[in-house]
Amino acid sequence: MNFDRVFNTKSGKKVNLPIFIPVYRPGFSINTLGAWDGKPEIEACMVNAFLLYKDANKKRLFEEGLKLSEYVGSFNGLLCTDSGAFQGFKGPVYLSNKTIVKFQDMIRTDIAAPLDLITPPGDNKEISERKLISTQKRTKEAFELVEYSMLAGIQQGGRFFDLRQRSIRELADMGIQYFGIGSLVPFFNKNHDMRFVGKVIKDARLAIGREYPMHIYGAGDPLEIPFMVYLGANIFDSSSYAHYARKGLYMTPFGAISNLSLLDNIGYKCNCPKCSTVGPDAVLLSEEDLSIHNLWIICRTIEEIRDALDNDTLEDMLIDILNKHQIINPSTLLLDSWNQLVG
Repeated sequence: MNFDRVFNTKSGKKVNLPIFIPVYRPGFSINTLGAWDGKPEIEACMVNAFLLYKDANKKRLFEEGLKLSEYVGSFNGLLCTDSGAFQGFKGPVYLSNKTIVKFQDMIRTDIAAPLDLITPPGDNKEISERKLISTQKRTKEAFELVEYSMLAGIQQGGRFFDLRQRSIRELADMGIQYFGIGSLVPFFNKNHDMRFVGKVIKDARLAIGREYPMHIYGAGDPLEIPFMVYLGANIFDSSSYAHYARKGLYMTPFGAISNLSLLDNIGYKCNCPKCSTVGPDAVLLSEEDLSIHNLWIICRTIEEIRDALDNDTLEDMLIDILNKHQIINPSTLLLDSWNQLVG
């Protein structure tokens, strides 16, 4: 790990790192999203600006002066927006990069994103390079448009390490000060294989230096986040807390499970507000309670990582995670891939 622990937004917000950014769920105030009071604090929020723009009524309210912080519930933390890149991956969005970037800046997001082109592992090198070139052009265009917001320069390149190297260095040359790593989730969301992920993160940190934030888009498993922090990443966003709950998966710092008896093997007991009140068995039966538990675990993991960084004990934390993860889920690639990466 080698990164500065604080960065400041254009609006003057001081952001402590590392940080987790939960994806906003419409209908919830961000202040009550976790349904708990106090620690760990929810310090950031990610909102899909594309969906706001496409909703005629909401778009009108923003054009009349509504600010993003008001929309999510008078929230004073870090606000980030997604441009609709994921929607563009699934089909035409009928929206220009220039339009969605200017909209994000108008609604006063702290971190805006260009309409980058998602590059999954299945894309060949020709397609990956073409998407990379288009993304870089869009980023350069967007960089000239933002006034209130910081622009995220998002690395693409798919499964081709040389393209990712080229991407991150070109972004640095543009003058980008907030770096995102895009299309990386498919490489580690099955079996926790850290080899390619780790290589990309380490190289990106080397390219941008220690002072700039590095955001892994879509990363939201508390098991993996400490390892990514060790490698140099420091910002993470996801709606994983809800997606995992929908699948009946109970997050822990040592891996997500559906069989709670496995926790007896490592002596782990959750003390989140939900588990402390109704018990983990009841939490597992309620998607809403499970979402709250999962989000609490992620935020608590961030607190523990910060403590470990303060006390220079992050390596000890990783060893403990690896040992306990192997007990409850020995079939994954986490231990072997980590040893190959850093051994």
